[in-house]
Amino acid sequence: MPEALLSTQALSKSFGALVATDHLSIDVRPGEIHAVIGPNGAGKTTLINQLSGLMPPDSGAIRFEGRDITALSAPERCRLGLVRSFQITSILRDFSALDNVALAVQGRHGHSFRFWRRASTDPVLREPALAALRELGLGERAHVRAGTLAHGEQRQLEIAMALATGPKLVLLDEPMAGMGLEESARMTNYLRSLKGRITMLLIEHDMDAVFALADRITVLVYGKAIASGSPAEIRANPEVRRAYLGED
Repeated sequence: MPEALLSTQALSKSFGALVATDHLSIDVRPGEIHAVIGPNGAGKTTLINQLSGLMPPDSGAIRFEGRDITALSAPERCRLGLVRSFQITSILRDFSALDNVALAVQGRHGHSFRFWRRASTDPVLREPALAALRELGLGERAHVRAGTLAHGEQRQLEIAMALATGPKLVLLDEPMAGMGLEESARMTNYLRSLKGRITMLLIEHDMDAVFALADRITVLVYGKAIASGSPAEIRANPEVRRAYLGED
């Protein structure tokens, strides 16, 4: 079994009397898609905020490539290759799709720009930006203003921004949020095409997408992991069916 790329040990986070993360220990192995599912209020977004560095845990540890990163900021984690997408689309709407991705590359690699030089004109940034857009099916939309893209395309753009930074692990926070069936199926296919090349931790409510994509699934209920295993093991787990998936 390969050593974990990302792991938590007894991670805990509370908001007053509300325990959002309860001594949680999980691991994400290199090359896999590890999905985290659970009902509303299970602590999924709190977990991803802690993993990405936006929220400090109360106790416990986060390790990335064997290094303790618990005290590192979000930009420091990004520079190590741990990046995320957001549940609510986070793009610069007045910039082109290409500009958005090029600026993400700039932020990852620390390039500086003077005299208002546009990020998209620099080949060091433009080439990986275009490659990421093409990989996510947006090559023909590179010069379209991001705010005019369809919702599903904006979600694709955000993932292209993450991929263009050359990540070792991507934290995906509900990439299918707000999508229709056709858009969700298209996004599932794009993510499947990355399988084995990009390690992902996926938080998603779309169970069809989860079971189509995940190598392993961890189920959270009230901040605790009640089960972790293959999709088949999770489907067959009676505790999971009672707590979340239902009996059908």
